[in-house]
Amino acid sequence: MAARIQQSPQPGGGKRKGKAQYVQAKRARRWDGGGPRQLEPGIQGILITCNMNERKCVEEAYSLLNEYGDDMYGPEKQFADKDQQPSGSEGEDDDVEAALKKEVGDIKASTEMRLRRFQSVESGANNVVFIRTLGIEPEKLVHHILQDIYKTKKKKTRVILRMLPISGTCKAFLEDMKKYAETFLEPWFKAPNKGTFQIVYKSRNNSHMNREEVIKELAGIVGSLNSENKVDLTNPQYTVVVEIIKAVCCLSVVKDYMLFRKYNLQEVVKSAKDLSQLNPKQAAQTGNGKEAKLESGDKSSQSDPAEGKNNQQVVPENSEELGPTESISETHVVNEGVAKPELASQVTEGSESNANDL
Repeated sequence: MAARIQQSPQPGGGKRKGKAQYVQAKRARRWDGGGPRQLEPGIQGILITCNMNERKCVEEAYSLLNEYGDDMYGPEKQFADKDQQPSGSEGEDDDVEAALKKEVGDIKASTEMRLRRFQSVESGANNVVFIRTLGIEPEKLVHHILQDIYKTKKKKTRVILRMLPISGTCKAFLEDMKKYAETFLEPWFKAPNKGTFQIVYKSRNNSHMNREEVIKELAGIVGSLNSENKVDLTNPQYTVVVEIIKAVCCLSVVKDYMLFRKYNLQEVVKSAKDLSQLNPKQAAQTGNGKEAKLESGDKSSQSDPAEGKNNQQVVPENSEELGPTESISETHVVNEGVAKPELASQVTEGSESNANDL
């Protein structure tokens, strides 16, 4: 129920009329973007982490996404004149049914006019921004952005850290996730399609999901789609991204996850010269000469300051590599083969190598 706020009487005997303010209703009137107002099952978009400045993050996201969105899909379409009907009807002005249909059509048309290609919605977590998308494929757009930044080494953002495409969302309950993932993962892993993969798991503001159960079920689904799907933590062909925020599970399958430094816009612009300045432990992790394995060297300024609590938090060995508010674990799944029923899980924080966790 909306909170009713009354102003207190003024001193000196005179009473000032208090103006009732209905906070929630006032906030609702300010929303004119159409579509959902917060992250919910059934939408696609882009999940973006930032460094304590969400408003600036949204501005940078709009600028970056519109630039590359226009490049890939052309200028944003306007819905103004497409479905509009002439105001006059031929002899049906008095028909109540026709008038109602026309009114409903006008409402739908006005709603479509307000829908934009990119629209920020409430993510449900601090330092996390969610941009809802319409009419585009988030994974292709984000991959195009990172590919261009990786080639040009031109830094285009200041507060945006990671940019993850979200191709599907469902309720964050194990049965719902299993049912949804069985269909969602088919385009990449169902025979005759196959590939090497890893699973990256992160949870924010959620305490009822069990990390190990989610990993086991998703890995089992990938294996059941094609027995030739195998895990590769060094340079996987696909990375299954699982992002849970409150009661919503966000899923995506991305390529070049290691090459693009976990889809970190601050890290992907770094050159080999920057990597050579790392300490010996970090340099050993990137000293194999293969750009696809550039995965270490994350510093506190580039790590995700993701807020939220996970009921199974893991404290990293080197806490200096995480931001001050980092409390979420990132999990990779190791599977020696589909025929083997047990799944061994590895937990990596920041740029900790997988070998050190074994």
